[in-house]
Amino acid sequence: MKKLVTLLVFGYLMACSSSDADQAQIVDTGGDDPVFYFGADLSYVNEMEDCGAAYKNQEGSEMDPYQIFENAGTNLIRLRLWHNPTWTNYSNYEDVKKSIKRAKDLGIDVLLDFHYSDNWADPGKQKIPQAWYAHLNNTSVLVDSIYNYTYGTLEGLADENLLPDMVQVGNEINAMILQDDELQWPIDWARNSALINSGIQAVRDIAEEHNKNIDVMLHIAQPENGLWWFEQASANGINDFDWIGLSYYPIWSEYDLEDISTPLRTLKNTYKKRVMIVETAYPYTLDNVDPANNILTSAAAISGYPISPEGQLAYLNKLKEEIEEAGGEGLVYWEPAWVSTSCSTQWGQGSHWDNATLFDQTNQATIAMTFYNGSDQD
Repeated sequence: MKKLVTLLVFGYLMACSSSDADQAQIVDTGGDDPVFYFGADLSYVNEMEDCGAAYKNQEGSEMDPYQIFENAGTNLIRLRLWHNPTWTNYSNYEDVKKSIKRAKDLGIDVLLDFHYSDNWADPGKQKIPQAWYAHLNNTSVLVDSIYNYTYGTLEGLADENLLPDMVQVGNEINAMILQDDELQWPIDWARNSALINSGIQAVRDIAEEHNKNIDVMLHIAQPENGLWWFEQASANGINDFDWIGLSYYPIWSEYDLEDISTPLRTLKNTYKKRVMIVETAYPYTLDNVDPANNILTSAAAISGYPISPEGQLAYLNKLKEEIEEAGGEGLVYWEPAWVSTSCSTQWGQGSHWDNATLFDQTNQATIAMTFYNGSDQD
């Protein structure tokens, strides 16, 4: 496994200055990229199928769920990767390999989401992998660890012709990455920049060595947080990335659906990066079919967008319109296939998302699946 010399990372960080943001270049999108990414995060699908879920297309015929999404027009699959999740057999390296192959066999691009944690990483937690815990306060060692892990993972995928088309260096990294249970604020940017830039460098090295274009994305939860985060990141030497990825759930955002284009446009124009909403969802029902409480309740309702499959589709079409108005280039629906099964999460039996999937309670695709048909028009 390739070893990164820590001194080079810190030398790079010291050499960066605030003027780098002004010199950032617009990334060449290349002739093969879609005009707009119509994406789906299908990280749960392998587990749901193992738990007995069978998916049906809109006509009611049972079909491979990846094929259902491909037939509808999905052109990007997002997949999360945990470091060593001993509590589950899914979203680990072997599971992700299986998922990437399913997508690539259908010609669908893949966005690989490194959580750099053994469990969920999000704005409320960025727990360091247990294997690295002894070095929590040793930044130089962690710089090597994150590089070697990222590089080694991608090298393994390359050996099986499964390299992703995009890589997320961290998931919803509003807070500093690789922390203990209690988050530290404010962000220690010397540490955070060194770690993030190390992960980015691993992606760049793999891409160069395998002569493959692999875009780098940095992902922040909620557009309002992207405004301050990318300002601070840019000022602290994090500039070598291609995409600004954002989670946007109106229930938790300061921005209404009708004005979400404002922060997206600001981010795109300020940092000269491509912009994508990589997580969003909207409920199609308020019914809860299992003991696992639904996350999106009536509080998620938006005036003018009924809680129905038709309202869900209208929400997606409006959000796409707002993204495009801002110059953004993609929308990924988070876990549209996390249907209810007899299996359990860490919090309850079933799915906490069964009322926000693009499948009804019989696992038949709803009219909201036709959102992906828009890819045929680009």
